[in-house]
Amino acid sequence: MKVIRLNEPGKWESFEDSNFNKTLQDGEALLKVKKIGVCGTDLHAFKGSQPFFNYPKILGHELAVEVIDIGKGVSNVKIGDLCAVEPYYNEGENQAVRNGKPNCGDNLRVLGVHVDGGMQEYFKYPAKFLHASSSLSEDQLAMIEPLAIGCHAVDRAQISHTDIVLVIGTGPIGLGTIQFAQLTGARVIAMDIDDDKLKKCKKITKVKDTINALGDVESTLTKLLNGDLPTIVLDATGSEKSMMNTFKYASAGGTIVFIGLFLGDVVFNDPYFHKKELTLKASRAALSSDFSRIIRLIESGKIDPSPFITHRIKFDDVPTEFEKLYTYQGDLIKAVIEL
Repeated sequence: MKVIRLNEPGKWESFEDSNFNKTLQDGEALLKVKKIGVCGTDLHAFKGSQPFFNYPKILGHELAVEVIDIGKGVSNVKIGDLCAVEPYYNEGENQAVRNGKPNCGDNLRVLGVHVDGGMQEYFKYPAKFLHASSSLSEDQLAMIEPLAIGCHAVDRAQISHTDIVLVIGTGPIGLGTIQFAQLTGARVIAMDIDDDKLKKCKKITKVKDTINALGDVESTLTKLLNGDLPTIVLDATGSEKSMMNTFKYASAGGTIVFIGLFLGDVVFNDPYFHKKELTLKASRAALSSDFSRIIRLIESGKIDPSPFITHRIKFDDVPTEFEKLYTYQGDLIKAVIEL
């Protein structure tokens, strides 16, 4: 079985794992990896800038897989199914899990981050975290997890059709967030510091209004909105500066949702925060229900992540080709590794 592992920043190792044991425990499935979406987490890990990360690690958590075998008690998937993988699970149950917030569990583990992920031909995984579709392509299934991040964030924001929504950051997570916000019927505005990314955003999502964050954002927003400000602001940048600026962009009574994170403190002026009576929320990972919902939306044609994919890498070429992804800059939206 072929495996590609990141031993340290910038250092890949390809090897054959001849000791891989295909014996399954009850509830497990044996999976053949078909496609791997390259996440910002993978890019940061390669450069050595991913927080809470240890080496060596097999990367990969945006996965399309085929079910090769199933253990006893598995009923949600069958041999031959193509599935998206829900790459988060908890080692043990605590208050968050009991209260319906498994994405916030103290012992949450993410494939390719805390434990080895999908850059290998086969792996075993609890079948309850697999989401099958008889009609979606491998490409589409590999995009379910990044879409789920945006889907969960929009649910956290509790958007209604009367809201004005500002989504900051038009990478894959931001693009997905825009699409789910649009499904609510709200007016959606996209913002980024890269005009090329904003053009691609318009083409992919059909969003009408875009703003370059390097300009006078508050003035541009109030002019665009006839003196008003967005009632919902979702920040998908992971940039400290961008996230702190959201307090200026939200209207009185507005809601801010932080999708990305940075290593540091969130600092804001308390009187200003109270004056606007703002609500600040975080959004972490996604829920199992998000995966099945997204599959239904893609199957019905309401969401299509296929245009997100701009670059492809053959699995065997990862050690030599992966670093080239940093050179594409605004041309890169989502790269997919193909087995």
